[in-house]
Amino acid sequence: MLSEEDDVDIHALKRQGMTISEIARRTDHDRKTIRAYLAGQRTPGVRQRAAPDPFDAFIDYVTARLTEDPHLWAATLLDELVPLGFEGSYQTLTRQIRDRSLRPACT
Repeated sequence: MLSEEDDVDIHALKRQGMTISEIARRTDHDRKTIRAYLAGQRTPGVRQRAAPDPFDAFIDYVTARLTEDPHLWAATLLDELVPLGFEGSYQTLTRQIRDRSLRPACT
């Protein structure tokens, strides 16, 4: 990932007539990275996600179950999710619930 400053620099170097290989050597970045930024295929300052989040497929189900019963144990929820195709661990499930604030406040 390049910063916006790096992106401006590589575009300036390209306008000066440098080749992609020269720019890569000068900036200590890979040629493919330089080429992608020059072609506009990447946005400076934004890191690309390696893969889609596998938990996204289960958010609606988890939200519905926790809205139904805010006191539902994560272990019980995990037992329900595994037959639906969830392959994560108990720790992954609890972290996702916590990080995404999926559990409603108890009243």
